[in-house]
Amino acid sequence: MRHPKQVLVFLYRKNMNDEYEYCIFHRSDHDMWQALSGGVEDDEILDETVKREINEETGLVVDNVYQLSSISSIPVVNITGKFTWCDDVYVVTEYTFGVNVDNVDIKLSNEHKSYEWLSYSDARSKLKYDSNKTALWELNERLIRNNLK
Repeated sequence: MRHPKQVLVFLYRKNMNDEYEYCIFHRSDHDMWQALSGGVEDDEILDETVKREINEETGLVVDNVYQLSSISSIPVVNITGKFTWCDDVYVVTEYTFGVNVDNVDIKLSNEHKSYEWLSYSDARSKLKYDSNKTALWELNERLIRNNLK
């Protein structure tokens, strides 16, 4: 059973110039760029959902998951196009995360048609939703300030 909770995950790495890059994904069903995202299922804790979604959408297996402070509420119809959970669930809580990956070979699922590794400013300019922009800003600031917990 899917819970009315969502995770939003930014993959990041350092490039050869020792600068942070962020991976964003172009959806197959909508012409928009975003971080990885997905819903909490069954008895999963948020970290488990993050790891599962990363694996399902990129083929990657990750260990280190960093939860950010950014939390958003998303209308249910923006996620699935309908009242998926039940008639009285109107918004879903979205929790945000950063995950460091190096030397990766991403294998996209059908959910996305492409991905790009970009600087903070280039990634932010392509993102559609404010929740994605806020989470990316927080992750970037935490990395710059060496304050990722």
